[in-house]
Amino acid sequence: MDADDAPVVLINVFKVQPEKQDELIELLAALTRAQVGLPGFVSATLHRGLNGKTVANHAVWRSVEDWKAMTRNEAVAAAMVPIMAIATFEPNLYEAGEVIG
Repeated sequence: MDADDAPVVLINVFKVQPEKQDELIELLAALTRAQVGLPGFVSATLHRGLNGKTVANHAVWRSVEDWKAMTRNEAVAAAMVPIMAIATFEPNLYEAGEVIG
């Protein structure tokens, strides 16, 4: 399998003020539901930080190219506007690793 066609894992950590964490979760859930129908979307899980200041998104895409295409999607860009107004974030892509346990 070509590395460009291998599944890719996105781990995106969002930082937010504690009073905005619930709003961020709602916005990210809506964004993620909108991505479900996009080519290459496999799955996603949102994680609420116990510190009240973070939310992590763990998503799996069929390929790097599918993920890149999602980032250019106009509806996704529009849904990111209110998210960027209340949070900072650091997306990183990973190759799938070993599942233990």
